Amino acid sequence: MFWITLKRVMKSGWINFKRNPLVSSASVLVTTITLSVITALFLFNASLSSMIVSLQDKVDIAVYFTVDAPEERILALKDTLSKIPEVKSIEYVSADEEVLAFRNRHTDDYLTLQALDELGGNPFGGSLRIKAKDSAQYESIASLLEGDSEVSRENSQIIERINFAQNKLVIERLNSLISGARKGGGATTLILSLISIIIMYTTVRLTIYMAREEIGVMRLVGASSAYVRGPFVVEGMLYGLFAWLITTVIFLPITYVITRQLGSLLSINLYQYYVSHLFSIGSLVLFVGLALGALSSFLAARRYLNV
Repeated sequence: MFWITLKRVMKSGWINFKRNPLVSSASVLVTTITLSVITALFLFNASLSSMIVSLQDKVDIAVYFTVDAPEERILALKDTLSKIPEVKSIEYVSADEEVLAFRNRHTDDYLTLQALDELGGNPFGGSLRIKAKDSAQYESIASLLEGDSEVSRENSQIIERINFAQNKLVIERLNSLISGARKGGGATTLILSLISIIIMYTTVRLTIYMAREEIGVMRLVGASSAYVRGPFVVEGMLYGLFAWLITTVIFLPITYVITRQLGSLLSINLYQYYVSHLFSIGSLVLFVGLALGALSSFLAARRYLNV
């Protein structure tokens, strides 16, 4: 009996969906826009995450040591810092490597190289290049080295300078970019979801009005509330289903074209990412589409059927 009732409800929902193709098309279109934005946000977040990883790899804290700093003390500090949870990696650059890197940066600057040669020795000390697990953790690492900590007191005589102040603005802008992008994407999704619910709510309300005589007959013969609401919920879910199909299809050529045209500017191959994550992204977007359609229809039926 249950399966027979379910079949009838689904058939009635499909009939409602086809009854007014113009209204249904408008609802599908708005839902498609919402799901497209959600899909675009997934791809944007993937690209943003890849870009952030790339930027974080370029940002670090450099600790420069005095010329006479013993290498064993530098390496001891390196071992101490490597045990800090916030630290992702530490690279030790010897004094010889520092002067070689300086020469490579100033290959075409004859006067600078001549001045270096006239010094008759290596004016550089060793250094440590510290990368944090998260860009927001650089300040705490710098505070450990520059503040009134035991690590700072024990190594203050061999530390010449720390370049955190120079990189602080870059790190703050990076953190601001990450936070702003995530908040903006979430707000956009929420607004479009609400718009979709309102439009589908109005559409189902119109469908209910058009089927008022049929609903009245169903009430007279004793149809349950769930049976009356069911076709409208199915109709709303059909809006979400067709919107999901359209979204999935249109994003294949869109990501391909974007990758072809802007591939050199992007940190990832969007087309390959979308294809490889088609199931996971598609499943979540489908769930959102069905949920939006079902929720809007349920609310409309509950409000206007009064059953």
